[in-house]
Amino acid sequence: MQNYVQIENAGMVFSTRKGRFTALTGINLNVGQGEFITLIGHSGCGKSTLLNLVAGLLDASDGVLLLANKEIKGPGPERAVVFQNHSLLPWLTAFENVHLAVEKVFGGRETRAQLKARTRAALDLVGLGHAAAKLPGEISGGMKQRVGIARALAMEPKVLLMDEPFGALDALTRAHLQDELMKIVAATESTVIMVTHDVDEAVLLSDRIVMMTNGPAATIGEILGVDLPRPRERLQLAHDPHYSALRSQVLEFLYRRQMRPQEAA
Repeated sequence: MQNYVQIENAGMVFSTRKGRFTALTGINLNVGQGEFITLIGHSGCGKSTLLNLVAGLLDASDGVLLLANKEIKGPGPERAVVFQNHSLLPWLTAFENVHLAVEKVFGGRETRAQLKARTRAALDLVGLGHAAAKLPGEISGGMKQRVGIARALAMEPKVLLMDEPFGALDALTRAHLQDELMKIVAATESTVIMVTHDVDEAVLLSDRIVMMTNGPAATIGEILGVDLPRPRERLQLAHDPHYSALRSQVLEFLYRRQMRPQEAA
């Protein structure tokens, strides 16, 4: 698989009132085109910081980040971000929230009819064509998050970046959206980098799981390949011994090798 996102010896140091704080150090990671990567680790290990470096929302203090052999310098439409908070504008409908992003990316190149068609297609892709005219306050939390995903996909990004997109949802809604995301990624062949705290989510969705060491000065501790065949069906995997073995390897890393001293007490 060809390297698409390349992170070479990246580090991130923040200036704080107490002095310099090293969040990340020595990050080396290659992501193949069409690959689904999850970043997992304890709170404060720099997962979201690393995602923000790839998004161009932060500039690395050290090293270099490349997308398709071009250095990442600031945000760009080839990278779309889905946050835990859906960040929808409450006075705009679902259609209008997605259309706003479509206009920004394609407004100078496509007709008004093409922009509307692109917006409708994105909402249909996440199963929300029927809710296009609804305001965020009129739909559920899971539906809001799907609008956020539709907005990101409508930009046709080369890389989809997701920062715990299902973390604030109840278990059943989260499971449903995980299943939907697998279908969407299969259909779009998207390259995905996703932050999660959920071990089961990481194993279910990933091609590889990037496990981070504890901060400060966090780095990549281990990378686990998830060689479960696709498409994946959660009920079948629940009884799959290989799924259980992969899950155990992540838990072993997180709760034994990376357990904090105060947690071990």
